[in-house]
Amino acid sequence: MLRQVMQAQLQVEIEDHDFGLRVQVSGEENLDNTLAYWREIMPRLEVAQGNGVLLVDELSGEAMQEHEWLELVLALEYARLWRYRIAHVKSRGVQDVEYCALYARDAGVDAAVFTSELEAERWLRRPVTLPA
Repeated sequence: MLRQVMQAQLQVEIEDHDFGLRVQVSGEENLDNTLAYWREIMPRLEVAQGNGVLLVDELSGEAMQEHEWLELVLALEYARLWRYRIAHVKSRGVQDVEYCALYARDAGVDAAVFTSELEAERWLRRPVTLPA
């Protein structure tokens, strides 16, 4: 099922995928838009089949700064995300989005950043190995 959300300066498309959800976002890159698309993703995760999120990020403009990524991680209920794997694809380069993955992993979320959607899908399909 495809769901499209369009707000000023933000477009979010969410669809079911073999591993969970595929989300494509476009528009202006800023903290408000990033929070907005995660607020769209969270309720869909609750009912999705699978435990992966392929986030194809086509936001443009000035990259968010390290402190904004930290604010995002703190604002989201990451306790609800611990059971999901998040592959964040930024095809134009990872910019500072790596900070978000680092902060997310510190909060217990299995997250990684990629420049290729194919590479991200491979990572999501890879079996999860739990620490001994």
